[in-house]
Amino acid sequence: MSRLNRTDRPYDIVLFGATGFVGVLTAEYLAAHAPEGLRWAIAGRDELKLKRLRERLPGATPVGVLRADVADPASLRQLAEHARVVATTVGPYVSYGEALVAACADTGTDYLDLSGEPEFVDLTYVRHDARARETGARLVHSAGFDSIPHDLGAYFTVKQLPEGVPLTVDGFVTVDAMFSGGTFATALTQLGRGRQVLSAARERRRHEPRLVGRRAGAPMGVPRFAGEVGSWAVPLPTIDPQVVQRSARALERYGPDFRYRHYAAARHLPVALGGVTAAGALATVAQLPPARRWLSDRLKPGDGPSPEKRAKSWFSVKFVGEGGGRRVFTEVAGGDPGYDETAKMFAESALSLALDQLPPTAGQVTTAVAMGDALIERLRSAGITFRVAAIR
Repeated sequence: MSRLNRTDRPYDIVLFGATGFVGVLTAEYLAAHAPEGLRWAIAGRDELKLKRLRERLPGATPVGVLRADVADPASLRQLAEHARVVATTVGPYVSYGEALVAACADTGTDYLDLSGEPEFVDLTYVRHDARARETGARLVHSAGFDSIPHDLGAYFTVKQLPEGVPLTVDGFVTVDAMFSGGTFATALTQLGRGRQVLSAARERRRHEPRLVGRRAGAPMGVPRFAGEVGSWAVPLPTIDPQVVQRSARALERYGPDFRYRHYAAARHLPVALGGVTAAGALATVAQLPPARRWLSDRLKPGDGPSPEKRAKSWFSVKFVGEGGGRRVFTEVAGGDPGYDETAKMFAESALSLALDQLPPTAGQVTTAVAMGDALIERLRSAGITFRVAAIR
């Protein structure tokens, strides 16, 4: 039976946190691109705001409204029971996300978020992966700019290389964009929780099965001039290389010995060094609660770049893959990464989980493992570039 025609639950997709900055963009995208017959709803704690949002959404597809609150686990359970896929924008996830993950894992509901928070993802694995495997729920994190371009870009690159041989892939990220108050709040939260992040990572390693007969690593690179892309490259300590490594562990197509390194790329050395200095200063200041609160007040959740600024924003991730005597250059690129393209990636991921014929997976899985080729084709059709620049 077609996934779209199944009526075992009232909604195919429920978007939770729909009235937030990225939530509104995602709701608008879904309304404009929902296929005929899709049953979907917007959800949050303020029913009046949700109804006002529904009134201004484009498209003719009926949109439901559901009230749920992260402080009310029973409402989250009910939300999960009403949907086949729940997509949530409510962060920081380490503060507000776990109860919804638990509800989805327990009810066999596919779960999707935008988390770039390693601590939250690791805790989710430890606490809810096993239950999700029992119920068939797919728990997919980081389904926006963190980490779709990097995860699917590495997957796309690997597919251009020979099979059954050791492979290496390096990713080089260039971005011209602003971030919103919600993103800033999440970043500050993570920077202020270094000890908890390390503890969650250690706990995950104790629970994660060992990879037998294969290796997949994501070591931190060193600052260097990367002649292969003509830029200065600085290691980028985000969640993205962890996500790529998990895809490589799960999929044999990455070969018997896989290594991924992740960099920010800049044409000029002062720009690269300035970025490192700014990140280090922010991380230092975030350790002090009064300073962290002061910074949070400068850009509040709900604030974000204007449509005019977003229209001028862009991203490019260039990959260099090697193995079996072949070297391949690929690129994933698009417009405003943090908001317009993230909303697009997030919405298309939800549609893919709800509608596409996908590999049988369950538990905590990456976008490459859960959706892979199907999601790449969706994103290409939506205007995001996946291209092979050269093969040597």
